Amino acid sequence: MCLKVAKSLAENSNSVQEYAVKHRSQIYYCTFIFIFKGVVLGVNLRDLIPKTTVKLEDLSGKSIAIDAYNALYQFLAIIRQPDGTPLKDSNGRITSHLSGLLYRTSNLVKIGIKPIYVFDGAPPALKETEIKRRMKIKKESLIKYEQAVKEGRMEEARKYAQATSRLKDYMAEDSKRLLDLMGIPWIQAPSEGEAQAAHVVKHGDADYCASQDYDSILFGAPRFVRNVTISGRRKLPKKKVYIEVVPEIVELEQVLKECEITYEQLIDIGILIGTDFNPEGIKGLGPKTALKLVKEHGSLENALPHIKNAEFPVQPQKIREIFLHPKVTDNYNIEWKKPDVEGVINFICRERDFSENRVRKALEKMRKGAEELKGKTTLEKWFS
Repeated sequence: MCLKVAKSLAENSNSVQEYAVKHRSQIYYCTFIFIFKGVVLGVNLRDLIPKTTVKLEDLSGKSIAIDAYNALYQFLAIIRQPDGTPLKDSNGRITSHLSGLLYRTSNLVKIGIKPIYVFDGAPPALKETEIKRRMKIKKESLIKYEQAVKEGRMEEARKYAQATSRLKDYMAEDSKRLLDLMGIPWIQAPSEGEAQAAHVVKHGDADYCASQDYDSILFGAPRFVRNVTISGRRKLPKKKVYIEVVPEIVELEQVLKECEITYEQLIDIGILIGTDFNPEGIKGLGPKTALKLVKEHGSLENALPHIKNAEFPVQPQKIREIFLHPKVTDNYNIEWKKPDVEGVINFICRERDFSENRVRKALEKMRKGAEELKGKTTLEKWFS
């Protein structure tokens, strides 16, 4: 039945958008960490990091540098039809990322948050192993997805489909085009988006950086927030259980103080348990043990003689340098502008088959929210 619905929707892409609106509960939503269960993206520091939970509204008035690729992957993974296929337009182009970007960003602006999206550039050479690992998992997930669909196991099919998400070049370019039309600034990083976002915050050009990964902390972000682009009520996989996903604020100074370590030691802990640049880490070594070893011996190098089977693909110092001295740029301009409403309509409604009525409502809420935040002043004053 789900396949018949999907086929019908694919033939009439406007119905895809309308279906997503009318049957939200049937579209499989879950948090990013559940989607990639067993595929940890970034360094796994969550057991060590002290966090402060807040409401999204508590971030009103703040500017947030968002890891664009991280957010787009979330949208591609969670905004899907009942059988796991992503939303598409009449030409077969995937639009899940644009749907998430439009509606999530408009909601953020509506409550007074000033988003800045930061796009990845060329990854460091040391990330090649991690990229290959992720591609292998995607291929395996695709095979499992097709088999699950064939056998009618739709719940499993949705899970595997989410793990097959790929961000193609046209998706990134479409996203930048939409952001331009919405008046939302974006930055092109020379390399890692999280490193650039951390750099923007360190320079005082944004209040927070946002991502689901904890790598932002290793890149020295003073203030980092999770769950900005996926907060809300979410369904747990394989369970008829919903949880409320709320933003979590992490402050580097608090992390170092509570763990009683230096920033350099935090990086060493990350390297010991595994980062994007040495994804395997040291087998059997978890965050708490890594913390204990680094505190006892002072550094990764001093701790290694006390660890069995301690091997790295490259010298740890090379990995450390990526975090301490990442490739970033100061060549960016952060300016929020009034949205080009008709430009947005022409792009995602005329070219990508979105519902014009719903898009106009989202943009109007975005405009009103910005005005209300500044005491009903003009948009020009808010976007300055």
